[in-house]
Amino acid sequence: MPTKEGWGVKGQGNSKLTAKTETKADALKIGKEIAKNQQSELTILGKDGKIQNKSSFGNDPLPSKDNKH
Repeated sequence: MPTKEGWGVKGQGNSKLTAKTETKADALKIGKEIAKNQQSELTILGKDGKIQNKSSFGNDPLPSKDNKH
């Protein structure tokens, strides 16, 4: 997710960021690792705060068809 200082990673339902980074690429790398470890979904937001993409790393009954992860 975009922040005032760069990019952030935040777990669903958390009020605080798990990680802060300067680049979106770094935030994606951290976010993917967390999502893989927690077998959860990664939601990627653009600078405008809108959802750009989602990737599921868990036991998803409806797996993603875009294969972008």
